[in-house]
Amino acid sequence: MKNTVLTFQQAKEKGEKLTMLTAYDYSTARLLDEAGVNSILVGDSLGNVMLGYDDTIPVTMEDMIHHGAAVARGAENALVVIDMPFMSYQTSVYDAVVNAGRLMKEGHAGAVKLEGGQEVCPQIQAIVAAGIPVCAHLGLTPQSIHAFGGYRVQGKTEAAAKKLIEDAKAVEEAGAFAVVLECVPKKLADLITKNLQIPTIGIGAGAGCDGQVLVYQDMLGMFSDFTPKFVKRYAEIGEAMKKAFREYIEEVGSGAFPAAEHEYKIEDDVIEKLY
Repeated sequence: MKNTVLTFQQAKEKGEKLTMLTAYDYSTARLLDEAGVNSILVGDSLGNVMLGYDDTIPVTMEDMIHHGAAVARGAENALVVIDMPFMSYQTSVYDAVVNAGRLMKEGHAGAVKLEGGQEVCPQIQAIVAAGIPVCAHLGLTPQSIHAFGGYRVQGKTEAAAKKLIEDAKAVEEAGAFAVVLECVPKKLADLITKNLQIPTIGIGAGAGCDGQVLVYQDMLGMFSDFTPKFVKRYAEIGEAMKKAFREYIEEVGSGAFPAAEHEYKIEDDVIEKLY
């Protein structure tokens, strides 16, 4: 069944958990879609896991469009959500609407995601008014990593927790169809989830959220530069890949690959006429 903002809301009302995973290319998106994930997030995390940056700050609109369009071509049923990169929406409401529109037109997104609370509500309202679904993102917002002073759990003090609750209610009122809660204490995420009509998607926010999202390279052991506490390794694909690469290198070196079954044939009499 095709996943949409409507089916997300219906899942919230029915108490059905939503699943979201990242993807940045056609082949991975196709596999995720066939597995039945509800949503594929083309996250600006591609800056870390695909482009090798230290953080998400250098990621451009062109990066997001390029990878987003590839994912959209591989996703038949999953809702494709594309991140709005750093400074594509913070500068003005006008820029936010224009860039969200580009992600829809050129990146073939089903929705866009942006980071921030009350301060970006005017952008959320304007983007939604333009007919573009918006997923909000609160808690640890990676584009603000320098302001936070590092990757830290958010909302641990009374003031910070109240701010998160207020921000969550604000983005819902502004028109967001869902909100990602990242690195938020479980009890606080539970409280936010209960007080919102829209679904919450947790990443390091506990099991009480309406859904969960992970970076697929993290959960498959394909990215080892840094592994957050909230990541569960569902497979060691990274080790399996290295094993296959090493075997390939050895077989090419020894002449075992390619073998006869991997070769194309030509009649001997044709070859003889070439001498």
